[in-house]
Amino acid sequence: MVLAIALLAILLPLLLIRFAPPLVRHHVARAPAQRVVPAAELPPVEPVAFQDLDPDDARAFNASVPFVDGPNPAARPFKLAGDPIQRARAIDCMAAAVLYEAGDDPVGQRAVAQVVINRVRHPAFPKTICGVVFQGAERSTGCQFTFTCDGALARHGWLDVQWTRARETATAALTGAVFKPVGYATHYHTNWVVPYWQSSLDKIAAVGTHLFFRWTGWWGTPPAFNRQVSPDEPIIAQLATYSDAHRDGPSMVATEAMYVDPVAAATPLPTELASDDGSFLLTLDAKKMTPDGFAQLATRTCGDRAYCKVMGWSDKAKPPTALPLQPTQIAALSFSYLRDRARGYDKALWNCTEFKRADLSQCMKQQVYLPAQRVSDGLKPEALPAATRTPGAVQTVPDALVGVRRKADAAPPAQTFEAR
Repeated sequence: MVLAIALLAILLPLLLIRFAPPLVRHHVARAPAQRVVPAAELPPVEPVAFQDLDPDDARAFNASVPFVDGPNPAARPFKLAGDPIQRARAIDCMAAAVLYEAGDDPVGQRAVAQVVINRVRHPAFPKTICGVVFQGAERSTGCQFTFTCDGALARHGWLDVQWTRARETATAALTGAVFKPVGYATHYHTNWVVPYWQSSLDKIAAVGTHLFFRWTGWWGTPPAFNRQVSPDEPIIAQLATYSDAHRDGPSMVATEAMYVDPVAAATPLPTELASDDGSFLLTLDAKKMTPDGFAQLATRTCGDRAYCKVMGWSDKAKPPTALPLQPTQIAALSFSYLRDRARGYDKALWNCTEFKRADLSQCMKQQVYLPAQRVSDGLKPEALPAATRTPGAVQTVPDALVGVRRKADAAPPAQTFEAR
C-alpha cells in the first residue's frame, strides 16, 4: 500500500505535466475592467497599442473572447455631400484606407470602409473622411490606422488597377452602399494581435481575419451615430503621390477625373449628332449611376474636344434624337454639360428638382417661356429685363409671360439647352 501511494505520488505529477495544455509564453497585461461610458460622457478613443503576444497566442486569446449577445443592426446608408474637389479627396482617403488596411480584397475593403463611415458619424471622431483616416498620423505611434504613420504609404505601392478597384469600393460606400455584417462597429483588428482597448468593447463580428467591435452601452447604438458630417475635406500631403485631389491647387478638370463611378466608367459612349458637331443626347440610368457619374460620363463623352455639349434625361421617354429641343424636352432635362475652351467655359448643371446639389450654382434655373402671341408681336430679346438675358442661357421672362417657348433669335443656338 505504501509503495502504491509512493508510485502514484510520482506518476500523477508526471502525467499532469505531460498532458496539460501549453502555457501562454507571454504575459497578458491585465486589461481594465469593462466600463460602460454614460451618454453624457464622450468615450475616449484609445491609441493603437498591443499586448505582448506572439501571433499564435493572440489568435488563441481572441478565439476565447465571445461575441456579444443581442442584435447587430446594419448602419444607415451614407451619402457624401460637398463639391467635386471635396468628394474626390474623400474618395481617395477612403481608397487608401481600404487598400492599405484590407489589401486588394473587396469584402475586407467594404468592411473597413463601413468602419470609417461609422466613425465619421460618431462625435468621438473627426467629422471628415480624411480626418478619420489620418487621425493621429502626425505621430510616429498612436495613429488610428497604422499605415498612416508607419511609412507604409512611402514604402509600399499598389498597381493602378488595384487603386481603381479601391476607388470603386470607396465611391460605393460614400454613395449609399452598406456593409451590413459589421453593423455600427467603430474598431477592428486582425486576429493575430490583441490591442489594449479590446476588452472594453463589444465584439460583434468577424470578417476574414479581422474582428470588429463597437462601444458598450448607448455609445454603440444607432442613435449615437448622429453627427453632421462636414464636406470640408483637408488636403493630405501624404497622398499627393497617388491623388491629384490632394495636391496643392488641383484643377477642377483633374479633380473630376479622379471621381470614379463604376457605372459611368463602363457605360458605352454615345454617338455624336450628325447634324450638330460636338453635341450628344443621352439617356441617364439614375438608378445605377450617381449624379456625379453624369459629369464623369459627360467628360468621357467629350474627350479632348475644345467645344462639346452633352444633354441627358433620366426619363427614357423624354430624350430627343435631334436639335433644336422642344419646350417639353428642355423642361424634362436632367443634366447638361457645356465645354467651350475658346471662351474659358467648362460647366456641368443638374436639374435640382431631381438631384439635390450641395452647391446651388450647379443647379439649372427653372424654365419660363414666352407665349406664342408675343413672338408675332415682334418682341425682341433686348426688351427683356437684363437679368433674363444671360449669355448662353435660355431666355426667361417675367411670371406674367408664361406659355410656350419663344423662338429667340438672339440666343446662340448652340447653347440654347443650358438653363442657369
